[in-house]
Amino acid sequence: MGEMADPIQFKDEGNKHFQAGEVDKAIECYTKAIKLCTDKKVLAVVYRNRSACFLKKESYTNAASDASKAIDVDAADVKALFRRCQALEKLGKLDMAFKDVQRCSTIEPKNKTFLETLRRLGAEIQAKVCYPLGLFSTDSRVQNMFDILLDEEMDKDKKEMAANNLVVLAREEAGAERIFQNNGVPLLLDLLETGKVEMVLAAIRTFAGMCTGHKARAMAIIHLVGIDKLCSIMAVDNEDIALATCDLFQCINDSLTGGDRRIYGKEEALVLDASKDLKSILMALLEMVASKKVSGHGRDQALNLLTRNVPRKDKKDPDHSKSLFTIDHGLKKILKVCGQIPDLPDQLPMTENTQLIASVLLDKLWDDLRCDPERDNYREVCDEYIKGKFDPNDMDRNIHAINALSGLLQGPFEVGNQLVGRQGIMEMMVALCGSEREVDQMVAVEALIHSSTKMSRASFIITNGVSLLKDIYKKTKNDKIKIRALVGLCKLGSAGGDDYSMRQFAEGSTEKLAKQCRKWLCNSAMDTRTRKWAIEGLAYLTQDADVKDDFVEDDPAMKAMFDLAKSKDKTILYAVACTLVNCTNSYEKKDIMPELVQLAKFSKQHVPEQHPKDKKDFIQKRVKRMLKGGVISALTVMVKADNLLLTDQTKEMLARVFLALADDPKDRGTICAHGGGKALIPLALEGSAIGKVRAAHALAKIAAVSNPEIAFPGERIYEVVRPLVSLLHPERDGVQNYEALLSLTNLAGLNDKLRVKILKEKALPEIEQYMFEDHDHIRQAATECMCNLVTCKEVQDRYLEDGNDRLKLLVLMCVEDNEKLQRAAAGGLAMLTAAQKKLCTKMTLVTLQWMEILQRLILHDQPQIQHRGLVIVYNMLNSDDNELAKKLMESEILEILTVIGKAMDNPKRQIVIDVARTCLVKAMDLGLIKTESE
Repeated sequence: MGEMADPIQFKDEGNKHFQAGEVDKAIECYTKAIKLCTDKKVLAVVYRNRSACFLKKESYTNAASDASKAIDVDAADVKALFRRCQALEKLGKLDMAFKDVQRCSTIEPKNKTFLETLRRLGAEIQAKVCYPLGLFSTDSRVQNMFDILLDEEMDKDKKEMAANNLVVLAREEAGAERIFQNNGVPLLLDLLETGKVEMVLAAIRTFAGMCTGHKARAMAIIHLVGIDKLCSIMAVDNEDIALATCDLFQCINDSLTGGDRRIYGKEEALVLDASKDLKSILMALLEMVASKKVSGHGRDQALNLLTRNVPRKDKKDPDHSKSLFTIDHGLKKILKVCGQIPDLPDQLPMTENTQLIASVLLDKLWDDLRCDPERDNYREVCDEYIKGKFDPNDMDRNIHAINALSGLLQGPFEVGNQLVGRQGIMEMMVALCGSEREVDQMVAVEALIHSSTKMSRASFIITNGVSLLKDIYKKTKNDKIKIRALVGLCKLGSAGGDDYSMRQFAEGSTEKLAKQCRKWLCNSAMDTRTRKWAIEGLAYLTQDADVKDDFVEDDPAMKAMFDLAKSKDKTILYAVACTLVNCTNSYEKKDIMPELVQLAKFSKQHVPEQHPKDKKDFIQKRVKRMLKGGVISALTVMVKADNLLLTDQTKEMLARVFLALADDPKDRGTICAHGGGKALIPLALEGSAIGKVRAAHALAKIAAVSNPEIAFPGERIYEVVRPLVSLLHPERDGVQNYEALLSLTNLAGLNDKLRVKILKEKALPEIEQYMFEDHDHIRQAATECMCNLVTCKEVQDRYLEDGNDRLKLLVLMCVEDNEKLQRAAAGGLAMLTAAQKKLCTKMTLVTLQWMEILQRLILHDQPQIQHRGLVIVYNMLNSDDNELAKKLMESEILEILTVIGKAMDNPKRQIVIDVARTCLVKAMDLGLIKTESE
């Protein structure tokens, strides 16, 4: 270690020491890495890691200092923020700790640990705030907080603390009710009227706490504040206020629809019809979508609320009236948003994400329709809108129509694709490409890119538009247009997918296109949105294995893509995910029978060819390069993105990438060290069916070979159980079953709480089923898992039940040829017979060969198996069944015990010898044998 001069090596060495519990050695390595490191981002990680070490050593001042240095580099570093919070709390600086955990909960609003810490610190702060004598009641404290907030001359820090206290108080039912009853709503309205960002945020968040889970209070607040008032607040040009108001609307919706199912006693007896209020909110949000008075951030949040709450969450629910209402009253407004051209005057205020969020909403609404007449109506509305915008005398209207069509092609592609096929549409796109106005060219090129997804469209554009795109690429001086034209060429060049025999362009052309994309990607002087198109190009071109190899070898390009994936612009996620899927070859591949290939060749049918560099050894090399380049840290940031931009399809691709990266057991430690285990949990719980299975399989691979307490620290370890149990299903393949059983075995060996969690997820019947499997490895893994679960009373009771072969199976497994299976079965029997004395007697009834099986166990040449057999003998002697004990001592087992017990002490077999001697002592105590002197 002393010869190392690379900070990364010192960092990795420190990680290994930390995982092994060698904290002092870890600190030593991290300190050396800090002295050598020049990369700010790596340095931040090392400081963050050393902070964790100081926390372990209870050196809280150093822990807070190191965490602060990491936060200076990345203000959104959740791990560093939470570690500083923990250190500050121990140092008694509760208000500073509260601020840190508040930032953590803002970044990860669903993290239970952060929310619990936030509540706890808030309560402690409230308890320590000094109020004048007689003002300790909740009523007085609430009033006092408002007095502080509304006092113009009050100190800023006191105001901030009062605002935080109010928000925390509103999150508890008793506090929320007290604020409501104590004239809280008018006072909060006064805070809103101040117009100060901090006061407005405090008021909105307090309202959210008061509305959460309480239908009557939510309805009252709507009427007292007014839906129009809330919409006007969400419409302001401030991202934090817009997001907070969006959260308030979501809390109101959940309370009124029953999405929040908490019970609040007397209120349950009231019959409250919220349908009118819900409809009013829906109408107000639809009005916001196309209003010029609404800021870009407000429009984004209005679209987000519609996406979350209009389409059905469960397709089995027959009521989709909200989707039909939205299509009738708002579809044209959403299309208007998609058609906006920011470069033209008099457009709606937009953010970089607005058009993509609108496309996601269009897709969700289409997916929620149930029958052909409804879909026909959707198409007709879109068709009527697009046709109504075409005007030979007004080019701005034409490009608005083409841009709206691009939005449909990014959303419900089926609808957009059908409209593209209408006479004159494709010709209009090609004609716009030749326009002298740059904005026309930009819109047209984007539309061509989105419409050439189908092979037939790609063929049309290859025939009619490639020369035009090349011409634009060569002549234009506008980099934004140039890069879009390049992406169009990239997409057309990859129209054959990964079929090596269907290259669209000449040999080497795709590599040249990819090189230019990488060059733009690394150009940090360009804006993020333009560089995003470079990744779009690579997402298409990396279907070619030569391009994949070149890309992963280009460290600056790969790092630039990972940095962009971590940026605020989350519209980039899909393109990055596509690129990573291509580079890891984790896309869906159909297994083709060699006989069918021969038959296809014989009948002169096209047979796809695999690129030589798409073989396993090349894929493994690419995976290693990507891991070294920091792909895991990029993936962990991508997973935290807003659910509306992180679509189910994107989640599925990320899950596929994780599974490919976890293929080699040697790499799984690296994945855990960079937070991959934590990132996989939400992917395994939410998303498409295939995506959840892929993520669960990746979790199983990690949990099967890693220490679960390190891979999934804290409470997260309990969240892993459900995804793993989901792999124990007949529809999953054998590898998934096997690795799920291995990981559950690993978890079940840790503590009782995890064992109970596994049983609560109803895994026991599935595990028992796999114990009867023909496949040796699966049967062994299931038996090992059961061996770790038998300490649970519920499992023991199942073995005590009559009318089943559970115990018999376990006994017979003790004489299998597979020694690992023998060891697991014998271990299970040893623990069961120790816990339940009745099973000692029952064991003799399940098979006539029980005595012979027991003798074979205690004569086994493997000490571990022999030890388990001797423990079973002892349990039988200790079972209070005198006849059974007598039968054992009248058999050859006595002679075997005597031989083992008389053996010389031997460190390698001492445990076996000791148990044999204990058995003989027990037999003497029972009066079944005597010493020679007696």
